[in-house]
Parts: sequence; C-alpha cells; structure tokens
Amino acid sequence: MSMKYTKEHEWVRVEGDVATIGITAWAAEKLGDVVYVELPPEGVVVEKDKEMAVVESAKAASDVFAPVSGTIVGMNDGLDMKPETVSESPEGDGWFVKIKMSDPGQLGALMDQAAYEEFVKGQ
Repeated sequence: MSMKYTKEHEWVRVEGDVATIGITAWAAEKLGDVVYVELPPEGVVVEKDKEMAVVESAKAASDVFAPVSGTIVGMNDGLDMKPETVSESPEGDGWFVKIKMSDPGQLGALMDQAAYEEFVKGQ
C-alpha cells in the first residue's frame, strides 16, 4: 500500500475509499516533542487543503490540513492520552484520522515518496 504526501507534510495511506492521514516523520522531527493533538470528531466533513486538526509541541502549534475531502470515519483516540505517539511513530501508530473520500481523484495531486523526499531536501 503506497503513501502519498502533501507540501504541508501530511501523509495519506489509502485502503479502498478510506484515507488514513498523519504528519510525516520530517514534520514530526521539526516539531519536536508533541504534547497535544486536537482531532475532528467522527462524522465531520473536511475539505481538501482546509484546516482539519491541530498538533502542539513544546516549540509550536501547527495546523494539519486535509489532503483530501470527505467525512471523518475514524480518529486515533489514543493520541488524547499519548500525544507523544506522533513523535515516536508519525507514519505508523501516530496517525490522526481516517477519511472516507468524497473524491478519490484528489489523490492525483499528491506527491509519491520519491517526489516528497526531493521536496523536503529544499526545505
């Protein structure tokens, strides 16, 4: 299962019409130790490129943007009690939400891993 990436450093892993979303290891490293994550509740409709969540670290608070439009069908409840999971496993157990995509064609605008790696070299 391949992952796609945004220029705002979110990743997307797709299974059928559901996209799991999180922040990249690069973003997590830049943030430092994550101390709080605010996620949208299930049932909320999110719009591509609009604010969807907030992640806070000792250094800064950052908005997390929806890489695709759709409805939140799952959220990582474990981040309430253990927000540091985002720092420890940003592209694994530190995922944020699952979105049932309303337009899977939006995935075409995202970068694959090789393109994302090239992109962060310039950051």
